[in-house]
Amino acid sequence: MVSGNPVMSERVAVVTGANRGIGFEIVRQLAAAGFRVVLGSRDAAKGRGARAHLGGLAERVVVRRLDVTSEAEAAALAASVERLFGRCDVLVNNAGVLLDPKGSRTLDLEPEVFRRTLDANVLGPIVVTKALVPLMRRHRYGRIVNMSSGLGQLADMGVGTPAYRISKTALNAFTRVLAADLAETNIKVNSMCPGWVRTDMGGPNATTGVAEAADTAVWLATLPDDGPSGGFFRERQPIDW
Repeated sequence: MVSGNPVMSERVAVVTGANRGIGFEIVRQLAAAGFRVVLGSRDAAKGRGARAHLGGLAERVVVRRLDVTSEAEAAALAASVERLFGRCDVLVNNAGVLLDPKGSRTLDLEPEVFRRTLDANVLGPIVVTKALVPLMRRHRYGRIVNMSSGLGQLADMGVGTPAYRISKTALNAFTRVLAADLAETNIKVNSMCPGWVRTDMGGPNATTGVAEAADTAVWLATLPDDGPSGGFFRERQPIDW
């Protein structure tokens, strides 16, 4: 850490899985809002390619390789953030996978699909959060946003994509438990559903653009001290679990 570095007084955000789609748009919007942003990407070259498309905002963004399933890489990321900025104020757990074959049913799926999905979509956020929360505690401030999905809502659970659905339900449980664990701190933890978004995962027929989908994440990332924690949101409104 360099004493007197002006970066130290600025909010710092980490966004995982951010070299494309919603994650990249969240990076762009946070940088435009004045954050220093760490763009996490499993493929560092793709992350650097994404940063190059940020124009004048690129100077506010650094790229770090991050496979969220790797404890070693999460620890290395946390060490890098501390060295560069001395703080971490926001974590957006955006990285995730959808591995279910089209039309898949629960008992037809190979167990390995569940394992890989849960590893990326549930254990990944846990691993990265565990690595970065100590930096939030140090400054008595933090905002954690978990990218979930309406497909994980128990209130509206249905057929199809069982591994993905179960992983997002588990991610929501992590949100609730962690929010309770951190209730006596100024670290807020929330889940959000971006809707059906026009990305590589959502496809070209989806009804929501990436800018609109990213808006709720940025809103949750910038909540005031009296804002909610332990909630599930879509379009800035609470939704059923």
